[in-house]
Amino acid sequence: MDHKPGAAVHEPLLPSPPQPQGKAASAEAKRLMRLAGPIVASCVLQNVVNMASVMFVGHLGELPLAGASLATSLANVTGYSLLTGMATALDTLCGQAFGARQLHLLGVYKQRAMVVLGLACVPIALVWAYAGRILLFLGQDPQIAAEAGAYARWLIPSLAAYVPLQCHVRFLQTQSVVLPVTASSGATALCHLIVCWALVYKAGMGSKGAALSNAVSYAINLIILALYVRLSAACKETWHGFSWEAFKDLWRFTELAWPSAMMICLEWWSFEVLVLLSGLLPNPQLETSVLSICLNTGALLYMIPLGLTYSISTRVSNELGAGHPQAAKMATKVVVYMALSEGLVISLTMTLLRNIWGYMYSNEKEIVTYISKMLPILGISFFIDGLHSSLSGVLTGCGKQKIGAAVNLGAFYLLGIPMAVLLAFIFHLNGMGLWLGIVCGSVTKLVFLLFVTCSIDWDKEVIKAKYGVLSSSLPLA
Repeated sequence: MDHKPGAAVHEPLLPSPPQPQGKAASAEAKRLMRLAGPIVASCVLQNVVNMASVMFVGHLGELPLAGASLATSLANVTGYSLLTGMATALDTLCGQAFGARQLHLLGVYKQRAMVVLGLACVPIALVWAYAGRILLFLGQDPQIAAEAGAYARWLIPSLAAYVPLQCHVRFLQTQSVVLPVTASSGATALCHLIVCWALVYKAGMGSKGAALSNAVSYAINLIILALYVRLSAACKETWHGFSWEAFKDLWRFTELAWPSAMMICLEWWSFEVLVLLSGLLPNPQLETSVLSICLNTGALLYMIPLGLTYSISTRVSNELGAGHPQAAKMATKVVVYMALSEGLVISLTMTLLRNIWGYMYSNEKEIVTYISKMLPILGISFFIDGLHSSLSGVLTGCGKQKIGAAVNLGAFYLLGIPMAVLLAFIFHLNGMGLWLGIVCGSVTKLVFLLFVTCSIDWDKEVIKAKYGVLSSSLPLA
């Protein structure tokens, strides 16, 4: 179906008949922007839930704040990052099935993902249930460990809503249905502030109420999206209700979901390692504070390239499923130019604002000066990350998550982190050395992904996508 100007965003964004390269590139850029804009907004709004919970706890005192922050970090590393990564397998499967017009498969894949991710929640819930003991074993302060353990236990109910919520989001995004996701995220963010206030203060639950509010807000978001899927005409061909097919061929889905998770988690965890290493530096309070500010800044700005990542994975998977190799190749070229442009603008902006950015977080002159030295490096890091995240989206669209996971393992753990240790502790560059080491890992990842992307045989990828979709369409013995 050709996309007509002014048509709703949820219509399939499949290519028009062949046209000149310039016009084709321009049309592709518009498609990507229509996808990326709402996705960026929804990513930011979805992050409001955890952020607001911790902010509410911050008003209860230092100990509850320290415990909630530690528990949130543990939950992100051991749970949310894994589940988010596993759900990205739907970017490949649903995207290619949608392009191939095997629309009934999208609903089957979504249910299959909920089953596999639901099973993965069992060990995650066990880790969170014993989080206090685990943190104590790792040498954390007993009071903070106990507070974090209690907070983590009250986060466990959120898993019940988080898993189907992530699956619904992927299910819709791969059909280019992005505005409802953004709207539901916005409504949830507003509701979360009310729910959090009610549980923390009105019900007198304190930090436990803040943790429980995550589950309530995720459930609200899920209900909104589930009602949309059930009632909207946009999903009438892709959702036919629950089916026993969801329990078939689970291993095939797991084989793609696991490397999908590792592709995201290996990079995510490398930054958590930086925080741990910063605590071993000569002035740990200063180094950890500055590194945390840099990570918060980077996490906020990363929402922009993340929108491009999800957009290009949708476009590439749709085009491969539809049997259009040149359109997939064109989308890849366009997203690289877009990543270059937005990365350059934001990196220059960060460099120009380096002397005043620190005052947004602290009035301490030492911290502000340190941040002014770090921001140019952070700008370079952001520029590189924007490029390789877009290329990671291309690999996801092609179903090459195993390659992406292997690249992340080599780039960050065989080079990036060892280089960070060398620069920080041997050459005494401290926090700047830690970040420069990760930049080395990012550059290595970019080089490898560029090589992999340039080596893609798009005609073979179309055949592989068609085979994958057709094999899923066949009844299992």
